[in-house]
Amino acid sequence: MSGLITLHGWGRERLTEILDKAEGYVASAQSTAFSGATVTCAFFEASTRTRLSFERAAHRLGAYVMGFSPELSSVTKGESFKDTILTLTAIGTDVFILRHTLADAADLAAGWSGRPVINAGLGSREHPTQTLIDALTLRQEFGRLDGLRMAIVGDIRNSRVARGHLIALPTLGVELTLVGPTPFMPQDNPWGVRTSTNLDDELGDVDVVYLLRIQAERGSSADIPSSAGYARRYGMNEERLSMMKPTGVVMHPGPINRGVEIDDATADSERSLLVRQVANGVPVRMAVIAEALEGVR
Repeated sequence: MSGLITLHGWGRERLTEILDKAEGYVASAQSTAFSGATVTCAFFEASTRTRLSFERAAHRLGAYVMGFSPELSSVTKGESFKDTILTLTAIGTDVFILRHTLADAADLAAGWSGRPVINAGLGSREHPTQTLIDALTLRQEFGRLDGLRMAIVGDIRNSRVARGHLIALPTLGVELTLVGPTPFMPQDNPWGVRTSTNLDDELGDVDVVYLLRIQAERGSSADIPSSAGYARRYGMNEERLSMMKPTGVVMHPGPINRGVEIDDATADSERSLLVRQVANGVPVRMAVIAEALEGVR
């Protein structure tokens, strides 16, 4: 059973292979390669970019997409997560794409359904397809990943995206530094990467500033005195952009909070890769879905 729950254990060759496959889908037209297959997008948390790009990716591969929204389902009547997965399996699906508040939701769903499960963001776990998207975007921008320096800035402790980057990007040769106020930093550092509480000190040395939003839904806002105070110390703006190398770029997985972690001018500048990250979500997720479907057909 082939899915994508974690990038943990993926070596450089395997990561490069999936990036190459995604690159091949960047300019591809509509396909009928997986006509007759059904992909179920089961999102138990809100999403715009991830859900829509997964749906678009499946459509471009020729698969039928079965959408599921818990607020319009029997979940509101008390149906358990297990029974929901069993129901969707019985109706007929080849692959699950799952976002959930539970960190082990994908493992549970795979066990109950016997189907491949793709992690679209799980609890405090990683967000593996976002890591692949960002790796592809950087490779397109710089022509390489080896030797790039990235500062991941913001609410790292609560970020699924940061966790995925810490697992996989160093394997591809990217040097990471974690930057943020102390309450936002991980309680431990098993990855052995540099940490800093001063963004300005790091700007001249990095190729990429990767911004994360304050995850208020996980209680983070209580640790920060104000959005304005955070923006003064850690928000990217034109002045901070000018402190970077001329080739330096800014990234963000979205959704962005303009005026907090990034200002309008920086978000919309030529050195912002935000829109390209979103666009690359489709070919990357095509590659991941295709591998999952190849494993069941």
